Amino acid sequence: MLAARLHAAGRPLSLDDVPVPEPGPDEVRVRVEAAGVCGTELHFIDGLYAPSRIPMTLGHEAAGVVDAVGAGVDEVRPGDRVVYASVQGAYADYALVPAARLVPIADAVSFEQAAAAMLQGLTAHYLAFSTYPLKPGDTALVHAAAGGVGRLLVQIAKLRGARVIGTASTDEKIALARSGGADEVIGYTSEDFEAATKQLTGGRGVDVVYDSVGKTTFDQSLNCLRPRGYMVLYGQSSGPVPPLDPQVLNRKGSLFLTRPTLGHYIETRDELLARANDLFGWIANGQLDVRVDQSFPLAQAAEAHRYLEDRQTKGKVLLIPE
Repeated sequence: MLAARLHAAGRPLSLDDVPVPEPGPDEVRVRVEAAGVCGTELHFIDGLYAPSRIPMTLGHEAAGVVDAVGAGVDEVRPGDRVVYASVQGAYADYALVPAARLVPIADAVSFEQAAAAMLQGLTAHYLAFSTYPLKPGDTALVHAAAGGVGRLLVQIAKLRGARVIGTASTDEKIALARSGGADEVIGYTSEDFEAATKQLTGGRGVDVVYDSVGKTTFDQSLNCLRPRGYMVLYGQSSGPVPPLDPQVLNRKGSLFLTRPTLGHYIETRDELLARANDLFGWIANGQLDVRVDQSFPLAQAAEAHRYLEDRQTKGKVLLIPE
């Protein structure tokens, strides 16, 4: 089978011909139909994250068909349509996945929709339901509101009854954020989002900021919060945020700051399935619109990464094995 692998940090991906893996106890072999491309993979390539092993097959989210099961597996059977996230090795024709990490997908949801929604949708779900549980009457500022997580988060926030102020960089992305249900969208390349947010909230500030951008938005985002508001920093597409003196949070209104990650919100299979069932139920009944921006053949994984690096994405980027 083919697998896109990293042989050293800071080196380009290599498309390798490797043996088809055999599932061990509690493992499942999945024939990958669509794999998600995530910014995390770029950090393995540029050396920011250390690979767990070398060579390492990249990709940690995919949808496909159960091809074979190991001993002790009773969660799924060969032929089942499944999706998973946070398991390395998806950039390949076949992937080995712990059975407990697999989520069944209904026929009403395509492989592409499932792969596009799984990681980003679960992220949006825990942000809106758990990190800061939105409720009717809350106002949220969502940065990158036309992006993969951002547009899903806007939609889920509206399902929760919140008012949503989004930010986006271009007219096209502003329109995408609005189509996701954002009440107001600030074009941050032509407007000061801090001033605009304060104006839109009558000077009060928002209850929560969901920030996946990081370095270039963080300081102003703190200024957009009401007293005791929540700064939820869940990404760093513009670079890592410099060290922060906690007294800054005091001076700006006894603010809360958290840096969550998905793994801590799907620690048990019950929690994983509960979030996924919400997510795919909304997709199946048309309440959640999942946008696939571009699909690349597996052999063009490097091109997919370059597309992501340009930060012009307007939805999810996928790799499709051939």
